[in-house]
Amino acid sequence: MNKIIFNYILKNFLKTIFLCIFVFYCFGVILSLFDEIEFFKNIEVSIFTPLILTSIYIPSLVIKLLPFIIFISSMVFMIRFRNSKDLLTLKIYGFSNIKIFFILAFTSFVFGWLILFVLNPITSSMSKYYEQTKSNYSRDIDHLVTFNKNGLWIKENLKNGERIISATKPEGKKLIGVSIFNIDDDFNISEKIIADFADIENNEWKLKNVTLLKPENGIFNRTERENYQIISIYNYEKITTLFKNFDTMSFLDLIINYKNLINNGYNKAFLNQSLHMMLSLPFFLMLMTGIAAILTMGTLKKSDNLKFIVLGLIIIVLVFYFKDLSIALGQTNRISLVLSVWAPVIALSLFTFIGVLQINEK
Repeated sequence: MNKIIFNYILKNFLKTIFLCIFVFYCFGVILSLFDEIEFFKNIEVSIFTPLILTSIYIPSLVIKLLPFIIFISSMVFMIRFRNSKDLLTLKIYGFSNIKIFFILAFTSFVFGWLILFVLNPITSSMSKYYEQTKSNYSRDIDHLVTFNKNGLWIKENLKNGERIISATKPEGKKLIGVSIFNIDDDFNISEKIIADFADIENNEWKLKNVTLLKPENGIFNRTERENYQIISIYNYEKITTLFKNFDTMSFLDLIINYKNLINNGYNKAFLNQSLHMMLSLPFFLMLMTGIAAILTMGTLKKSDNLKFIVLGLIIIVLVFYFKDLSIALGQTNRISLVLSVWAPVIALSLFTFIGVLQINEK
């Protein structure tokens, strides 16, 4: 009998979760589709292109909102359970509040790990495809920074032409093996600069062991300099910021290729932040489910449904802003980035522990 009841709870809970995810996905597609249509309105593409891109972009957004989706799913499940008297029936068969709580919380915890190991690699690949496709259709890119197996490439507009910068690899706040091409409005090379490395901490780049090549009567005149400076719109902080979109990086990528990503120039602090945010997801899902169960298990009165809905919305807003505030404190070095990720989880754990003690007495 216990196994049948357990399967019944699990089946209905998962069914509610998937239904809420589907609803959020549909709303996300509808809202984002207008932005994609606006982007492609002057580009000759198939009518299905905006819809396809929207469809593959939304799953990564759903994962970001998963703690709140799970909270809403748990609230809906528990309210329906109470209203149908199933909760009362379970108690008659020996299923206490604390036992039901642990079934729901543990299910969310396991669901979170499945998301990280199974779904997240798929959504990261979809996000990567989305970013690449959008960049291919972007016609008017005045400034561009890209990083691939050939190194770092930067394009920026000048008053009288363009500048293209390449580097074999970044190393801290320096670029190693730098080549700079200044191109005039007629797409002719007006100057080529080769340097062993460039200090890019500020917008005034400091180049070392420089070779200057300038064309004169069809011949490039060569000049050697130990030090040289150029002014760029990019600096270390701005370039690093451009590579903070970790939607294209899966949980498995972060674990397996962590050292390679650092060697390739990714910021270590933000890699750690992204890794810990993913690691905290199962715990977040478990706690959000626990909070929803605690709110709804205290009474069997149907008249309290509206109160639970309003209280649930308030909690979602508070958790959302507390989480953002914590991350902001970490990014401004008020607290460590790792602590900023786990602080909301720790706070919710304390709240949940107190709530579990209370519902265990009922």
